[in-house]
Amino acid sequence: MRGTLYIVAAPSGAGKSSLVNACLARDPAIALSISFTSRAARPGERHAEHYHFVSVDAFERMVAAGDFFEHALVHGDWKGTARQSVEPQLAAGKDVLLEIDWQGARQVRDKVPEAVSVFILPPSRAALEQRMRARGQDSEQVIAQRLAAAREEMSHYDEFDYVVFNEDFDTAVDEMCSIFAASRLRREVQVARHAELIAHLLA
Repeated sequence: MRGTLYIVAAPSGAGKSSLVNACLARDPAIALSISFTSRAARPGERHAEHYHFVSVDAFERMVAAGDFFEHALVHGDWKGTARQSVEPQLAAGKDVLLEIDWQGARQVRDKVPEAVSVFILPPSRAALEQRMRARGQDSEQVIAQRLAAAREEMSHYDEFDYVVFNEDFDTAVDEMCSIFAASRLRREVQVARHAELIAHLLA
């Protein structure tokens, strides 16, 4: 059977990557798709582990070649998911998680309407700013730009299937993992996975 595609989006600073990494550590059945980006690596980020870091020219050539499953301009930098990172794994029955922004999520839902989508919100705008500053990786100008964009980003929460508030980290992790577990128990998924058993039970 085909794998499930999970979409996780959030405004910058909401703790998306930390939550995703914690859930993947608990649930090894889900593969994380590594996105491409035209921005420079931040301190501690490694190529092909956190992102595939490429030049703007290289990214635009990939766009022209139709290599992307989704792509968008985010905070002045290109980000995108390569088709090869998603479609073969889904076809092989592997669950795949996309950690992307709302623009990319909208493109993905158009292609895969059955995808399960989660939006992460912070407990307050003050907490969002505090988390951005705590990273110590962005200039004041970048922080101001991200804060200005956050309200617009958060306004798209209602396009997603589930909303998780990242106030208490452990609680938020539990809630995200519960979403992944519950999605595997949907009737259509269980019928596809256990068709032979169900047929035997009803014989």
